[in-house]
Amino acid sequence: MNFDGVLCFIGGFGKFQKILFVWICLPQIFLAFHMLVSVFTGAVPPHLCRSSGGALAPADFNFSHVATVGVRHDGSCAVPLNHSGAAALADGHRTGTCQGGWEYSTETFQSTTVTEWDLVCDSASMNNMGSSVYMFGLLVGAVVYGSLADKYGRRIIILVNLAIQTVFGVGAAFAPNFYVYIALRFVVGTSISGVIMNAFVLGTEWTGPKQRMLAGIITDYFFGFGYILLAGVAYLIRDWRKLQLAISAPGFLFISYIWVLPESARWLMANDRKEEACELICTAAQMNGRPLTKDLEMCQVHNVEEKTVVKKKYSFIDLVRTPTMRKQSFIVFYIWFANVLVYYGLSLNISDFGMNIYLTQMIFGLVEMPARTITLFTLNRSRKLSQLAFMAVGGSACLLTIFIPNELSVVKTVLAMIGKFGITASLSIIYVYSAEVFPTVIRLHIQGLTRRLMWGKSHS
Repeated sequence: MNFDGVLCFIGGFGKFQKILFVWICLPQIFLAFHMLVSVFTGAVPPHLCRSSGGALAPADFNFSHVATVGVRHDGSCAVPLNHSGAAALADGHRTGTCQGGWEYSTETFQSTTVTEWDLVCDSASMNNMGSSVYMFGLLVGAVVYGSLADKYGRRIIILVNLAIQTVFGVGAAFAPNFYVYIALRFVVGTSISGVIMNAFVLGTEWTGPKQRMLAGIITDYFFGFGYILLAGVAYLIRDWRKLQLAISAPGFLFISYIWVLPESARWLMANDRKEEACELICTAAQMNGRPLTKDLEMCQVHNVEEKTVVKKKYSFIDLVRTPTMRKQSFIVFYIWFANVLVYYGLSLNISDFGMNIYLTQMIFGLVEMPARTITLFTLNRSRKLSQLAFMAVGGSACLLTIFIPNELSVVKTVLAMIGKFGITASLSIIYVYSAEVFPTVIRLHIQGLTRRLMWGKSHS
């Protein structure tokens, strides 16, 4: 009897698994916070150069004049010579570089990393570098923690990364300079990969084959809930340091996971830790109302089967060793690339749509809920057709936004929402698809490789 047979016998999604998914899903809210908080903490408000004497802009100065010239373009980075005001910039007078520092609008944000460290104009690339370093952290985490989880187990890696995420996330709120800040964000990024990958795998390895699709998508709902909740938290907390602290400090509550989070029995079996695996299986069976009565005979049988399998070591090379595996791997790589590129391209650039940033964030989060839900019905019909259809919807809507003028910001945002709907559904499907199409022994390899390839590209 293989492990899926054991799960069917003790209950593929009983009380034990439901409680497990509560523990797995709660961190997803905070993962969404950390993944998307740079939309607010790294926002670039309208800004104006102070005079060389350091005089501030008048209290009644309307920064919208600067914004009309272009908040992120040369208009707000140029200083009129022998003229004053944004009108001089628009009239085409001679300009120079800013010597007196910058004055920022506080209408939307009290402070951001941009306003604190003047990451505008000549220093604007530093802000982009901060996002790239964070994404590089995701890539490194996928490489490191995917391999470590295969060696030391899913549970310990999740616990370690939750601790790292909390400690370094709180540290980022007190960063004395931008370089320390991006270094701390880099470490947070590595931990995000460690939690996402191993929580997903831990959940699916404890879930029966028939319920695995539903279980895989449940975690996505909580990520979407975090997406929506972040809009409210950021709206209430306009200072970037306080916001960073607010999304990080609650992570200390996850210390309780030391006592409640179980290891993967499937991983224990594969690593010849029979007694621990059988003890967990008995616990799960008892909680699911299907107690074992035969001295763990099925565990003994399964252990013999697993021992013959794990004698061979598997690596990334096995993903391309045979023609069939090569074809499957490259197709999955491409689908991950397209999905992650579009998903995070939309999610991290909502300020480009010209509407209220908090409202747009909330709407984009709300769109995720029906997108996740519809996949529960379409996946039962055809994985392949569902994947293709939702990618087509998402891609087509995003392409159409190219042809919409900036003045029609509402139309552009609606198309982006449709694109977000399609790509979110597609991303949910590829999570399940890639978990099902590859054997258990290389499942974490494909999860880790696709994530590090795609997260690395999403901010390049």
